[in-house]
Amino acid sequence: MHRIYNFSAGPSMLPMEVLNRAAAEMCDYKGSGMSVMEMSHRSKVYDAIITDTEARLRSIMGIPENYEVLFLQGGASQQFAMVPLNLLKNGADYAVTGEFSGKAYKEAQKFGKVHLTATGEANHFTRIPSQDELVIAADSDYLHICANNTIYGTTWPYIPQVDIPVVADMSSCILSEPVDVSRYGMIYAGAQKNMAPAGLTVAIIRKDLITEPQPITPTMLNYGVHAKAKSMYNTPPCYQIYILGLVLEWLESIGGLTGIEKINRNKAGILYDYLDNSSYFTPIADKGSRSMMNVTFKAPTVEADEAFVKATAAAGFSNLKGHRAVGHMRASIYNAMPTEGVEKLVEFMKDFEKNA
Repeated sequence: MHRIYNFSAGPSMLPMEVLNRAAAEMCDYKGSGMSVMEMSHRSKVYDAIITDTEARLRSIMGIPENYEVLFLQGGASQQFAMVPLNLLKNGADYAVTGEFSGKAYKEAQKFGKVHLTATGEANHFTRIPSQDELVIAADSDYLHICANNTIYGTTWPYIPQVDIPVVADMSSCILSEPVDVSRYGMIYAGAQKNMAPAGLTVAIIRKDLITEPQPITPTMLNYGVHAKAKSMYNTPPCYQIYILGLVLEWLESIGGLTGIEKINRNKAGILYDYLDNSSYFTPIADKGSRSMMNVTFKAPTVEADEAFVKATAAAGFSNLKGHRAVGHMRASIYNAMPTEGVEKLVEFMKDFEKNA
């Protein structure tokens, strides 16, 4: 078997322990004679899987009882419409700090009055606006943020202090560190970074926010419908939920979110420490806004960027090319990326710099 160090921004690496467990149970899940891919979502054996997965997620994230946990589909992009359809009554505030928060802001404008709270466009999204820069409209129902910006390599270093519910897209940072769920009105995340294969979206929403949606809301985009049906209104993404359960078991085995945060901060520190002291490579995000999950950097020229990306691919490192919107390089070092992978990347970068 040949495994590479996959620095993809998503779909991303899964822990080897999870992949091996899934492989062992692929054809016969716990004596059922079926793969999880094959069984009815209404069966007792699958009910145990989805119930256990929700319980583990609640435990590991410390989700209060007054929050619903919904297993949905459509990715975070579907939430760009689903959030305003369900929560926007009078108006909403959006902070645009990157590509996906910008898309969420644009989509929300189709469904009501939306106010631009802050934007990082002037500084090319290299930093997160401070608390003092946030301007909240008087009649807003919620503030929407993207907690971690996959493309630009920035993250919110604080939770906005506002008098309205904060709705956070945590697709690329969920489960990477402890989070106080009670300080958010809603958290949502596509699973393909830190949770499971693509196809599952997790929504954690305070129950009192689940009210009558806008009249035009399709049934499948109604949080109340999914909450009442306990994520079983239609066939859920069964296998992805099963994999999420295995990922949560793996996280429990290494100390939960406190344990993985320690590992993640060490990995990011190794890479940022090298970049800060390199005379060849330059980190892109401002120090106070740097992501622990997505590290963006560049070489002296575009040609040097291209040469580096080509060399890394030949050396067994995958997906280090930056997003097409910004170019340069990006190393996505999610939970499943071992520390060894970051150490070997830094060794390679040192050699490349020496020979450049």
